[in-house]
Amino acid sequence: MTLEYDNVILGSGLSAFLLGWQNFWPVIFSDFEKPFRFDYFEPDIDFSSLGFSNKEQSLLTFNEDIKIGLPKYLLWERLHFMHSLNGMVPLSNLCTSFRVSDNLITCFNEYSKISEIRFNKCHYFGDNNVNGLLERNTLDNKEYVCYDWVAFNKGGKHDIDYIETDDDFCKQIWFYSSDRIDGNTSVKDACVVSQLTQEQLSHFDYSETMVRFKLVNEMEKRGMKGLFNGYNSAGNPRHYKFKTSHIRRERKQTNQNYEFKTKGFENAQISKEDYNQMLQSIRLDTNLLLK
Repeated sequence: MTLEYDNVILGSGLSAFLLGWQNFWPVIFSDFEKPFRFDYFEPDIDFSSLGFSNKEQSLLTFNEDIKIGLPKYLLWERLHFMHSLNGMVPLSNLCTSFRVSDNLITCFNEYSKISEIRFNKCHYFGDNNVNGLLERNTLDNKEYVCYDWVAFNKGGKHDIDYIETDDDFCKQIWFYSSDRIDGNTSVKDACVVSQLTQEQLSHFDYSETMVRFKLVNEMEKRGMKGLFNGYNSAGNPRHYKFKTSHIRRERKQTNQNYEFKTKGFENAQISKEDYNQMLQSIRLDTNLLLK
């Protein structure tokens, strides 16, 4: 199967689908770059035209409560769905890797070649499975955003939603209703977000074990306690210690530096102003979907 387009988008992030939806350009990808679960829009952005309620929500913290809007992953899912209905996600999720040359992308699944895509211009947002496209420049110290998912086996029942620290290690702590338990449980697990370098990632002081220790330390510094466990001989209340276990660690490089080897590709840069304008101009055209 050979497809030809004037413009095509390579990538699967929210910005890729925003640009594709605005210009009616096809989007192709081999992996999903879904927005982080706890990334939110500002509460004043109205997405009612896409069927979302504009109800403002609040996160309970130890300081002033934080007002949040729609989670970004919900808009990503909606745009992905609508763009697919328009026939503008031609490979769906069938592609696992790409090989590129001048103005040509060859697409493969696990077993064979499935398609060739010819184009005049490809807007590149990033994909982890592209061969022959990038000439990466060596960086002295790569930087990563690191997500550590931590389960609370004891002490997971509390009202706090978010903690922010002054350190790049365990900079943000997001508490959420545990996915390990069916239903809307009051037991919370945590996602700890850190900004780390390549050197720090290989050091024990920034390991998954230290994430658990610092998480509990930040909670106890703010007066959070485990389950009540009676009184001691002096009549003071006792509490069980927090008990945690590490679920998984995810990381994403944030300071990639590269050049393109082939013709027809350009790094898709969207300014903050253009990004906000695209958000405000999103409309669900049902007549377009019925064509």
